[in-house]
Amino acid sequence: MVEAITAQQKAAAVIISLGTENAANVYRFLHEDELEQLTYEIARLQHLTSQEVEDILLSFYQICLTQKVVTEGGVEFARSVLEKAFGAQAAASLLERVTKSLKTKSFEFVRKADYKNVLTVIQNEHPQTIALVLSYAKPDQASNIIADLPKDKRIDVVERIAKMDRTSPEVVKLVEHILEQKLSTFMSVDYMEVGGVNYIADVMNHIDRSNEKYIFDELNKKDAKLTDEIRKRMFVFEDIILLDDVSIQRFLREANSKDLVFALKGANQEVSAAIFKNMSKRSAETVQSDLEFTHNVRLKDVEEAQQRIVAIIRRLEEEGELVITKGGKDEIIV
Repeated sequence: MVEAITAQQKAAAVIISLGTENAANVYRFLHEDELEQLTYEIARLQHLTSQEVEDILLSFYQICLTQKVVTEGGVEFARSVLEKAFGAQAAASLLERVTKSLKTKSFEFVRKADYKNVLTVIQNEHPQTIALVLSYAKPDQASNIIADLPKDKRIDVVERIAKMDRTSPEVVKLVEHILEQKLSTFMSVDYMEVGGVNYIADVMNHIDRSNEKYIFDELNKKDAKLTDEIRKRMFVFEDIILLDDVSIQRFLREANSKDLVFALKGANQEVSAAIFKNMSKRSAETVQSDLEFTHNVRLKDVEEAQQRIVAIIRRLEEEGELVITKGGKDEIIV
């Protein structure tokens, strides 16, 4: 029964169980949006049985205990304590939930900050420190910061993020504390997973085309295998040829006609053929005519147009409107 109760409702049940005085003390530590949501849930919370309340409070106690022993003693100590208290299966489940929570909370102030302020604070730091911070930033923040880093640092930082696996929580806390102090002037587990190939691929998906090309060209000289791994997890303009006809027709309905003309100015024959194949005869003739009369287009404008079209494709995929297959490995059920 408790599984059917939402996390918000469980939080409301815990606050109610604390009593008004303790609840008021908890409220002082919450953000405005959290206060609003929690108050709403408390006001609309339906009647819960005594067993449901007891189960919710037990779960809350287990999570609090897990976070305490993880923070104070590390993952192995926590595992030992939790297994003795709740059994191996429950211990594993609690550790997984809490470590994900800790990962989300680390560098939270960075995710809320303007990327320019973060850049100002970290741009002169060691590439490994920059990589660590960006591993906790939002992908769009990280992409903007990487694009504005000195050229000699960009490749090093991208490579370090991609190869990053685990970092000691003590190091994370130290860097987080120092950075928060520096940034304030402008406005766990034993090891926590950060960065990685999937993360840097998401970052690179948000970066502008000229920087994307430069980074990949330079990174390829240092580590061709790593470059290939990152590319495989990305979708770039040239990957339009991997889309099926229905997916191409879908994104063409939303693409700006001027963007399409500019994008095709820099497209290879395969991409152009795939796009024209999925246009109506009239639309294709119009675009062809515009292409013939469009001259002296800046490379930057071409790249930005291509990036806007790719953004449409990525959004449509997230919404389930089309399917991106990489390397033919995805099985599609028609």
